[in-house]
Amino acid sequence: MDWFPIVAGTFKVLALGIGMFFAVKWHYDQAQKQKRMDKREVLRAAAKVTVIFVLSLLALGLLTFFLIRELGLDFNL
Repeated sequence: MDWFPIVAGTFKVLALGIGMFFAVKWHYDQAQKQKRMDKREVLRAAAKVTVIFVLSLLALGLLTFFLIRELGLDFNL
């Protein structure tokens, strides 16, 4: 039974290595197909992510404020 970890570990390393190779190759090929992305698409995506982040941060802040207020905790600085 001492040989099982060696065989299983070797198989795992080979399988993950082959999988990583094909994943990197696929992403590289996709990048070559879309050599140049439109700047407007990139800016629009960045703006969407920023707006979503700011709105979620605002919602979390308001939720925390009202929860502290409802529980009667002292949050004076």
